[in-house]
Amino acid sequence: MKSAETVLFLSNHFITLYAFRRELIERLLEHGHRVVLSMPADEQNEYFRALGCEIIDTPMSRRGLNPIEDLKLLRRYRRIMREVEPDVIFSYTSKPDIYGSMASNALGYRQVCNITGRGNALAYDNLLAATVRALYRASIRNAYKVFFQNADDRDYFVRHGIVRDNWALIPGSGVNLTQHVFTPMPDDGEIRFLYVGRIMGVKGIDQLLDCAAAVRRRHPETRFYLAGWIEQEEYRKKLEDYQAGGYIEYLGFQKDVDAWIRRCHCTLLPSHGGEGVPNAVLESAAAGRACIVSDVPGSRDAVEDGVTGYLFEPRSSASLIEKVERFLALSKEERERMGRMGHEKAAREFDREIVIRAYLREVEA
Repeated sequence: MKSAETVLFLSNHFITLYAFRRELIERLLEHGHRVVLSMPADEQNEYFRALGCEIIDTPMSRRGLNPIEDLKLLRRYRRIMREVEPDVIFSYTSKPDIYGSMASNALGYRQVCNITGRGNALAYDNLLAATVRALYRASIRNAYKVFFQNADDRDYFVRHGIVRDNWALIPGSGVNLTQHVFTPMPDDGEIRFLYVGRIMGVKGIDQLLDCAAAVRRRHPETRFYLAGWIEQEEYRKKLEDYQAGGYIEYLGFQKDVDAWIRRCHCTLLPSHGGEGVPNAVLESAAAGRACIVSDVPGSRDAVEDGVTGYLFEPRSSASLIEKVERFLALSKEERERMGRMGHEKAAREFDREIVIRAYLREVEA
């Protein structure tokens, strides 16, 4: 093992580190490395300070392109890097990747970016996508390394000349198989479906609500639960109406998602695209739950159609309804087998230890 290194993390939110990189941070600290976290101020950041991390409050606008605010972020990153003098930098999500790489390239620091999904900005071939591609090309193309979470995103970035040969493929953020353990599906006469994620159009909430209403009318023994914060306010009234109609139960943001996964039989993710490899799907599969997801990059990597769950046509309420109906038509034994196969796939292909080892190699090689 090399002598202690200084590792700087660039993140846009506490939760992106806590939910998906906590084990890596703990391992780095155990190995005696200095760990510095740059992210927006949040009272929850104290969790990492208590572990032994140094925290640098870094304001940023997570969404949209604002040249003035983004230039401020670039300057902040340059100042942070000069102060911290990191041996390696790990970044996650678009703005830390882009503006972190611009800063680290200029200052000569080694940065490993993580493309956590193509996101909404690259969903269409328009001026916004062209602008974002240009920003990526001016930044991560010259980064030390770029981790992709699925092959479709890698191919897109290679095709558009955004990366050179400086990329590697990792299995999403991985899933903690100790935390998300296999449990038998409930057997109490109900079949329950769960959505975990932000409440916004691009996540397929309209299709999900259509599905819940149609299926509940025909199958009153089913339940549909939605967990996550409301990202787009126009959905607040719609959720209230569907809940009043008895079609869904909106749970709000849930810290203990595992308890709801265990309570349900199947996780739904009707995303329109932009996923890396969806963590809610990996966690559900690890727990032995079937998953029904739209056939888009990232999501399709996590589900074997007809074996661990089903793929359906993106943006199609009818296709989602058809696959949910197909799941309901399975016998109890067939549903349980689907859950077991999902667990085996998660353990075989998406163990978080695979991801941790990839990062440790960058620090301790």
